[in-house]
Amino acid sequence: MTTISPEKIDSILARHGDLQGQMASGDLAPDKFVELSKEYAEIEQVAETARELRRLREELAALDEMLADPEMKEMAEFEAAELKEAIPEAERTLAVALLPRDAADDRPAMLELRAGTGGDEAALFAGDLLRMYQRYAELQGWKVEIISASTADVGGFKEVVANVTGKGVFAKLKFESGVHRVQRVPETESGGRIHTSAATVAVLPEPEEVDIQINDEDLRIDVYRSSGPGGQSVNTTDSAVRITHVPTGIVVTQQDEKSQHKNRQKAMKVLRARLYEHERAIAAAEYAGARKSMVGSGDRSERIRTYNFPQGRVTDHRINLTLHRLGEILAGDGLEELTSALIAEDEAERLAHLDGDDGA
Repeated sequence: MTTISPEKIDSILARHGDLQGQMASGDLAPDKFVELSKEYAEIEQVAETARELRRLREELAALDEMLADPEMKEMAEFEAAELKEAIPEAERTLAVALLPRDAADDRPAMLELRAGTGGDEAALFAGDLLRMYQRYAELQGWKVEIISASTADVGGFKEVVANVTGKGVFAKLKFESGVHRVQRVPETESGGRIHTSAATVAVLPEPEEVDIQINDEDLRIDVYRSSGPGGQSVNTTDSAVRITHVPTGIVVTQQDEKSQHKNRQKAMKVLRARLYEHERAIAAAEYAGARKSMVGSGDRSERIRTYNFPQGRVTDHRINLTLHRLGEILAGDGLEELTSALIAEDEAERLAHLDGDDGA
């Protein structure tokens, strides 16, 4: 475990005080004030944690005198034992707060679900997953807007793309990317046999306009007539839009709106998110030297979770966690336990790498 030095605590608190002083001076230009306010919001909780760790250490040091007094020794030993338990936890909390943050953690996200192997059952499962995320988002106070959807004849979705907005969306959902597998007896199965189906989930952070510059000359835009299930015409104008980003080969289609302009707007929003994730993946690969962390590789070919209906369990294979709460998880209420466990594992993994880098 990384030990936080007194000097590190001093520097955190000094920067916190410096920011307070600059912001209270009233001499800052508006853009500078916004910049410092953002840094202050990020460091405030870190400073509070650092201050608490310093207090605990000072209290432990002060007990040395009491330990030398026979009359005070027993009480001092009890207090020292409590402090020795509290200090490592406070150090870990501060170490986690000091970990490099993913710049996209506070971003809204594009949530893409696609039916995989399993035909109709896979489409129904994709629908189950969408409802799970919608309910979870509702509990988090987020908003979900369906951007595009291709429904299946039996219900569910062949493909659905939704925009999720709110506080800390990407931070909580980013570990959902991957292959989700379901094991259950389909309603159409008369023999009672368990079928295995799958759906893929991709969670892409939504970039700001300044993050991704898209050149018009890099785009090929095709318009065509929208069509619904069975090839029936949705409308009689060429309102559907297909946008191809030629340098990367990324293709986005949008036909849910009757207006070509609205379809183009939505398609560009999805394209921007996919390009942003494409650039993030390249940067991450360069930074990590092709080493994937146990949690959060986001590799869609990786089976990350199994939902087993006969046994009422959900297993996340990346952290070997099994919860016998399938109903609650699919209802959205129980998903928080999984996301929290994945975040905690990611933090532990990154702390371990920090220790390794420090030669600990």
